[in-house]
This record gives sequence, C-alpha cells and structure tokens, in this order.
Amino acid sequence: EALDRKNKGFKAIKMNATEELHYIDSFEKIQEVINRVGLLREALGYDFGIGIDFHGRVHKAMAKILARELEPFKPMFLEEVVLPENEEAFKEVAKYTSIPLATGERLSTRWEFKRIISEGVIDVIQPDVALTGGILEARKISAMAEASDIAVAPHAPYGPIALAATFQLDACTPNVFIQEQSLGIHYNKGFDLLDFVKNREIFYYKDGYINIPDKPGLGIEIDEEMVKKVD
Repeated sequence: EALDRKNKGFKAIKMNATEELHYIDSFEKIQEVINRVGLLREALGYDFGIGIDFHGRVHKAMAKILARELEPFKPMFLEEVVLPENEEAFKEVAKYTSIPLATGERLSTRWEFKRIISEGVIDVIQPDVALTGGILEARKISAMAEASDIAVAPHAPYGPIALAATFQLDACTPNVFIQEQSLGIHYNKGFDLLDFVKNREIFYYKDGYINIPDKPGLGIEIDEEMVKKVD
C-alpha cells in the first residue's frame, strides 16, 4: 500500500506504530515495530516521508525506547508518543531522540495548545478544524505555533466538509508543511461520504498535491438530495 502511494506521486505516508503496550512491555513487541518500519524504509527509500503514529497507546518508559530505536529509520515525525494528558512526558521522551515529535489532534482550545507550545518540546502540532472551533481558531493556534518555530500538520479524518475547511487553513498558514487525507472519510456503512459532494473531484491528488478549492465558501457543492436519503 505504501509503494502504491509513492507510485501515485505522494511524498509521505503515516502509519500506526504499534498495538497498545503495557507500562513496561516486552522487547519482542518493540522489535516488531522496528521490523515493520525497517521494511517500509527499505522498500520506499529515504526520499519518502514516514510519519509514525503511536496513537497514545504507549506509556513513557516504552515510548523512550521506541523513540531511540526508530532513530536510524529517520521518520518524518513521531505522533502522540504518549497521551496528551501526560504532556509532561513529551519532554522526557525528547531526550532520547532527534526525531520531531507531533501532537494535537485531541486538543480543542488555544489554551491547551498554549501549554504544549510553551514547553518547547513539540515540533509539529496537529490542530483539527472540526474540534478547535473552526478555521479562524485553528488559524490562531497555528499562528501561535509559527511564533515559536513549530510546524503544523492539520488533522482531518472527519469527512469532506471538514477537509475542505482545512484546505482553507492550509492556504493561508505558512508553517503548514503537510496535509493528511485520512481514509476516515470513507465509512463501511453502505455509503461513502464523498457521495454527498457533487464536485468530489476536488479531493483528488496529483503528484502528492491538491488544488485549493476556488468556488465560493469552502469550495464544495453538497448533494442535498443524497443527504435526504440517509437517516
């Protein structure tokens, strides 16, 4: 699947790192992560970005080990190495790696981001337009990050409307360096959320990039008749 993305012109992928680990867990599970990432790096080469998402499934002790062990594979970033509720642990994990650390998809206010940004440990924040109060609030959060030399990689798994709004953020935010398009916009419930968008072609990427929608509003046209058919 990763090679398919590369062949289609994408410049990076993001992958799950691991299953949930106990507070102290076996090195066998650590090795499984190393083997998985190693196979990807061998197949993709070093000119392709690999974001590695821990999904907050790892506790501090094992996160320190993973961060150090993953260093040779030069990931683009490590995401949610611990849960954001344990934000003080980011500083501890950062001592063991030079890989950029990312977090923010679960945060919803600029004050939560303020604490993260002020620590000076996180290198990439991931605000979600759907959770932070819209485009303007996400833009304010991103500007706070810019003033602290922190990159932005907006989180966007909640469907085409939220993704279209996120494109507007991307277009006016200089520290956005990558935009995820999560497979979360597709649901196995008998329909695809993109079916609700008349001009769904705006979500197609070419050579890893997408054109910013230029129609009024968010640039999308909702198929209201299709929406009415769904309970």
